[in-house]
Amino acid sequence: MTNRTSDITILGSAGGVAKAILSILNKSAVDPTDPIHIVLAQCKLHLIDIKPVDKQQYFQLFPNLKKKFVFHQLDLSQKDKLIYLLKITKTSLVIDVSWADTAEMLEACNSLGIGYVNSALENPYIDENEDLFAGFGLIERLNWMEGKRHRITNTKAILCSGMNPGVVQWMAIELLNNKPVDAYPLACFIVEHDNSFFKDKNVAKKNVVYTTWSPECFLDEAILSYPMFMKHQTPLFLYEKVYDLEFKVKLGDKQFYGCLMPHEEVYTLGKLLNMESGFIYKVNEHTTKLIRSNIKNVDQIWDFEMKVLNPLESELEGEDLCGVLMVYKDKEQYMYNVLSNKEIFEKYQMNATYFQVACGLFASLAVLLLDDIPKGAHYVDELLLNNQTNYGKYLKHYMTDFVIGENDKSDGLLLDRMRKFKD
Repeated sequence: MTNRTSDITILGSAGGVAKAILSILNKSAVDPTDPIHIVLAQCKLHLIDIKPVDKQQYFQLFPNLKKKFVFHQLDLSQKDKLIYLLKITKTSLVIDVSWADTAEMLEACNSLGIGYVNSALENPYIDENEDLFAGFGLIERLNWMEGKRHRITNTKAILCSGMNPGVVQWMAIELLNNKPVDAYPLACFIVEHDNSFFKDKNVAKKNVVYTTWSPECFLDEAILSYPMFMKHQTPLFLYEKVYDLEFKVKLGDKQFYGCLMPHEEVYTLGKLLNMESGFIYKVNEHTTKLIRSNIKNVDQIWDFEMKVLNPLESELEGEDLCGVLMVYKDKEQYMYNVLSNKEIFEKYQMNATYFQVACGLFASLAVLLLDDIPKGAHYVDELLLNNQTNYGKYLKHYMTDFVIGENDKSDGLLLDRMRKFKD
């Protein structure tokens, strides 16, 4: 971006993802080797949320950013007020980690020529009218965005740049660029095994949904949606409950069975690469058992208490493994990142999952600030395939370790690795 003295605005600044990216920026501010250190030194950080925040908490968590913070309270559905605020603050780039309508936020930035990055697609109308979209919320959000993206011609935007979606698309393209055989892959599966949980099991309450990120968003995938995958660039749905089926994943000496859930990167990779794609996800045993024990009436889970696994409240153990499995006829190639909650908390005071998401946001933030990309709204995979960027270099400044390997045989496509859920 040309105006490096302008400010950065974070939408949804009270949430866990906002605090995660702020934790990384807190390091950036005092690390001369950080790609955006010089840019950050010259700008303010405007934090916008619908509710008031505890400023002292932010000062304590992010001391290196204390003098940069400017706090604002605003309902983001008031689009005119948002545009006015972005104008008077001389914002040059927005990090959107709110639950506001992605298309509306993107159009506001486009009207002012302000850069934009987010971690996932949001659409309150679809969320609030789940009876109209039951089972298909994610694909409806994607369809809504696809109908709007062509209007973004006055700014540069990167959509869905967290861990997954986000970093996993970079992994997929890295694997494609280093294929083990002279053949095109049959499938690309996004895989995640997150066994993060309280170290002291007595802290956990019986009927509480515990996840390492937004429980509401997790349940949207896990109990409100049908299992989805892409084939021949077409989204396909299984007429089953997500937690009635599970799918085999093997990554060298690691193996697990996870559930098939709809995700943004499944759609974008499947469309772009024209191969079968799906997201296979396994979470902690407590939440898995809670869903399975209520599988005949999953709707009642919405009435349960929901909590993010926050290491500031109680020590966490376990790790989050997230990556890509590329399937060929007779072998498989994989790449993943795995982070321990203990190690991440010691350095960044957050759980491993939020750190992974923040790394993806940081990489795209750096691309928008430092690289020359065309105007328009780009998904990460599109951005990387169609443009020269330093996304991988920026990502590796904080996400430093990746495991790459091969399986000497293949478990096949999705339906080949499917079985009924085994409790």
